[in-house]
Amino acid sequence: MSDAAVAEPVKRARAPSRERTVGTRVSDQPAFVLHSYPYKETSLIIDMLTRDFGRVAVIAKGAKRPHSQLRGVLQTFQPLSAGFVGKNELRTLTGAEWVGGMLPLEKTALLCGFYLNELLVKLLARDDAHPALFDHYVATLNQLAHNEPAPIVLRKFERALLKETGVAADLTRCTATRARVQADVVYVVDPERGPRPERADDIAPRVSGKTLLDMECEDYQDAATQAQSKQLMRFLLAHHLGGAPLNTRQILIDLLQL
Repeated sequence: MSDAAVAEPVKRARAPSRERTVGTRVSDQPAFVLHSYPYKETSLIIDMLTRDFGRVAVIAKGAKRPHSQLRGVLQTFQPLSAGFVGKNELRTLTGAEWVGGMLPLEKTALLCGFYLNELLVKLLARDDAHPALFDHYVATLNQLAHNEPAPIVLRKFERALLKETGVAADLTRCTATRARVQADVVYVVDPERGPRPERADDIAPRVSGKTLLDMECEDYQDAATQAQSKQLMRFLLAHHLGGAPLNTRQILIDLLQL
């Protein structure tokens, strides 16, 4: 990974629990817009990823008005400093400022960005803080903006997302024997338990032990690892999404029609 693609470190803070954050006035919170949709005539409801409070829903009152200061600020993939308040799961946005320092996403990178956002909306519970995942999201956007290979960037983020949400199995240990995965053995991965040797009746993707070991250490240089990891992550994500479809491509099409 190039130095230019590494995001500037964000000062870490202990993530407050949900019980202590709902109803608290928050200011100067690092944040990104994941998704927004109209609310009444002049407002927006925004799904926002914040560093210390996780995914939160806020109402941006008057954001659709022609002269609203928020109108040009609440854009996807742009780092914000946000403030909000409220006692319910739907908070009220009190302010948002563009921080800057990141290149815009274009073409394929833009589609990949919407894919990341859709994964976060569908897999992250609200008010569940994941500071490390927020930092990984920032780094991933930077990598995409600097034209790093999208397949590798996406596989790393998908794996980080499953780890942070606590549903990623250890890919280095065989669940049947607890022995270390062997590079020359073919496995399937149980989404709830982890790798085991393949069987004739398996319908899950078959992957080599080398692919699993490569994924665990984030080494995607091998073409076979890239191909097999793509199929494996598609299978694992489908399981954890409970069959919910990913509509990223249609979202991008809709955006371009605006």
